[in-house]
Amino acid sequence: MRPTDVMRGSPPAPEAQVTRANWRSFPAIRWGFTHTREVLPTAEVRRSAHPTPIPSAPHELQKLGFTAPDGKPTTIEATLRETFGDALLVMQRGTLIHEWYGDGMSAITPHLICSISKSVAGTLGGVLAARGLLDPEARVVRYVPELESSVYGSCTVRNVLDMAVAIKFEEDYEDPAGDVARYRFSSGWDVPPPGVEPGHQRAYLTTLRGTGKPHGKVFHYVSTNTEVLGWVYERACGMPYPRILSDYLWQPLGAEEDGSMTLDGHGMGRIAGGLSVTARDLLRFGEMIRNRGVVEGRQVVPGWWIDDIHENGDPKAWADGDLADIFPGARYRSKWYTIDPSRNDLAGIGIHGQWLYIDAATDTVIVKLATQPKAMDIPLDHRWLAAFRAITAHLAPR
Repeated sequence: MRPTDVMRGSPPAPEAQVTRANWRSFPAIRWGFTHTREVLPTAEVRRSAHPTPIPSAPHELQKLGFTAPDGKPTTIEATLRETFGDALLVMQRGTLIHEWYGDGMSAITPHLICSISKSVAGTLGGVLAARGLLDPEARVVRYVPELESSVYGSCTVRNVLDMAVAIKFEEDYEDPAGDVARYRFSSGWDVPPPGVEPGHQRAYLTTLRGTGKPHGKVFHYVSTNTEVLGWVYERACGMPYPRILSDYLWQPLGAEEDGSMTLDGHGMGRIAGGLSVTARDLLRFGEMIRNRGVVEGRQVVPGWWIDDIHENGDPKAWADGDLADIFPGARYRSKWYTIDPSRNDLAGIGIHGQWLYIDAATDTVIVKLATQPKAMDIPLDHRWLAAFRAITAHLAPR
């Protein structure tokens, strides 16, 4: 079903109806990810009154060929079509050279970016640290004493930033009765079965327990860490997370359109994955990262924070962690992946096919948004990594 066929009609046909019970299932996801404000309660992330201009010089990339990881020849165009692509934007040295949108998408359409929201949150931490509002080395309970009896009672903000919390939690998106399911009930993303109370995120976070092992040693990908980070920011700043994001990052970088963040039943944002923005504004964000936090001569994010992200991911923690087999030799720091340390690249990655890829070697920023049916689809991630490398090789100086 095409995205524009979902939710068409008055009322839509049953198979085309999107509700909170199915909005992330295929094909409803093809509409749900661009209409979260119509499915869930949300808070605005306000745009700038003075958007940062995006100069453009179109360059044909759709027909660019490359070899997929399975050894078969393909093209960017075919890969977008075969992987449920919604948007592909490529910028080099500040100029937009390629802009493609799929069915139901446009330059002003907001799209859920899933766990790229984490990279945004990690970047925001640098702004707060530079302003003296946040100490990354402090214990979490300095800001949120309610978490004293949880796993977070003994860890630091840095442990949370780097996904190095020794927590009993399995990030399994397919288990209907697992940790992620209970977490999503608390966030308001999923409807709990009869007899199960949805609760809310802050109460849920206090129930999480540790493994008994030390923090800071092993990379363990757990989304609740980023919810804790958002709670820390709220206490440090004295305001809700969506406003912190808007005031300290989204407006200063020159976002052109309002974003939004999903909220739980008590008004807490889904910091780890609930941000919706346009592809162009995500591109602006990535270009700011490429420029060490500078936008039109203004230092929005401290350069030293971005240098730290590039330089200080722990390779041993990654090698001992739970994603090492997916991206061998990678690193992770402040919610950003370095997939290939030899290129000094950075990536924000979200389930269902969301990517923000920054290639320092060729001064390139790539935004790719999608509505893939499966939350985790490693072959498609590897195919897109091959596509990104084909694009950057094509753009590299000769």
